[in-house]
Amino acid sequence: MSARLVIPRPSLVVLCGPAGSGKSTFARRHFPATAIVSSDRCRAMIGDDEANIRVSPQAFELFHFIIELRLRDRRLTVADSTALRAEARRDLEGIAKRYGVPAVLIVFNVSEARALAHNTRRKRRVARPVIEQQWERLQEALQTVHEEGFDRVYILGEDEVGGATIELTPAAGARAATRPPWKRPPRDGRG
Repeated sequence: MSARLVIPRPSLVVLCGPAGSGKSTFARRHFPATAIVSSDRCRAMIGDDEANIRVSPQAFELFHFIIELRLRDRRLTVADSTALRAEARRDLEGIAKRYGVPAVLIVFNVSEARALAHNTRRKRRVARPVIEQQWERLQEALQTVHEEGFDRVYILGEDEVGGATIELTPAAGARAATRPPWKRPPRDGRG
């Protein structure tokens, strides 16, 4: 089965799904590496380890900062995180609005068994109870995502993820970007 996803360029593409659902593989397959902003990668950049959850608050500051910098310059940006909490999706959708680009949500609606199986083949494995909890959040998200304000919402079933195609199109009528003034960090390195 294949699905055709029309993605405006520029836009913010938000990937949503549990660990092991295929989000990162999908992103690498369909988007330029420079467009992908990974929360795992941000965690590794700050804490030297993608699994270091102690640095998650700082990692998500970096995650949002990079997304904002890319959108400020009207670049296609892919937010690769679980985005399973409504507030996480709301924050990302708000960033897209602030910079006047469409917000596209791609939900990876895979079975819990599929996510658990894929997790065993991943370099960085997530504990089974975490995936079970994430899968429950996915079920909650599926009930609300169409009413959350995204310009486009695509829900990919597990049989569609591998065969999906992406068509990048110019963003018709994209709002003008609001460019907040650039603030130079203090010389002593404190933010």
